Amino acid sequence: MLIDSHCHLEYKGLVEDQLAVLARARAAGVGGFLNISTRESEWGQVVATAEREGDVWASVGIHPHEADAHEDLGRENLLRATGNDRVIAIGETGLDYYYDRSDRQVQRNLFRMHIDVARETGLPVIIHTRDAEADTLQILEEEIGKGAFPALIHCFTASAGFGRKVLDLGLTISLSGIVTFKNASELQTVAAEVPAERLLVETDSPFLAPVPHRGKSCEPAFVRNTAEFVAGLRGEPFERLAEQTTGNFFRLFAKAAA
Repeated sequence: MLIDSHCHLEYKGLVEDQLAVLARARAAGVGGFLNISTRESEWGQVVATAEREGDVWASVGIHPHEADAHEDLGRENLLRATGNDRVIAIGETGLDYYYDRSDRQVQRNLFRMHIDVARETGLPVIIHTRDAEADTLQILEEEIGKGAFPALIHCFTASAGFGRKVLDLGLTISLSGIVTFKNASELQTVAAEVPAERLLVETDSPFLAPVPHRGKSCEPAFVRNTAEFVAGLRGEPFERLAEQTTGNFFRLFAKAAA
């Protein structure tokens, strides 16, 4: 069994045919899905899907692109949303300096707020970081200094050095279809070296379809292509990697296992 640890089932490209999308993924051996929110207005949708589908869980959080629109969200609103039984994670949150769609300080403030709620609840923080390695690392180091919290870097595309540092801090790394791209040689090196107990796979669907589906709308079923490719990089059977990453998912997202 595989788990798609990061997908957007409410996004255009998936939501129009959501039941069929899930059926195709299950037929491909995907036994669980973490449905990610990026803005407050999505929280009700992702939770409703998780309440309807027994193998789907939900996250609540604010993507850095949406930070300016949620500057006044308030810690208590996020904390209250985590109380639902189907909410097993906080995010996605983090920093994105590539597009700079929101003020950088607002992004940093919200990132720290998500971490604070994660520390209180014990729910993992799902972190998006792009062109912001130094600030992401600084915030993680400072916040871990205040008290530990579970976290992962989703859709990892950062440098090998950044990868080693976040692993040293105790984080998990999740790989998307980007790892299958021809120009992803450094990422492929990282993928081969991540400790087995710190590795997850995801689609980030409907984005970033892996080879051989590049150019198409990505679906959770395609997490199998990514997992097979990563298993090849690591020189291990696909079945072993599937078992390991599924176990990692339930250890990290302990609320789902419960």
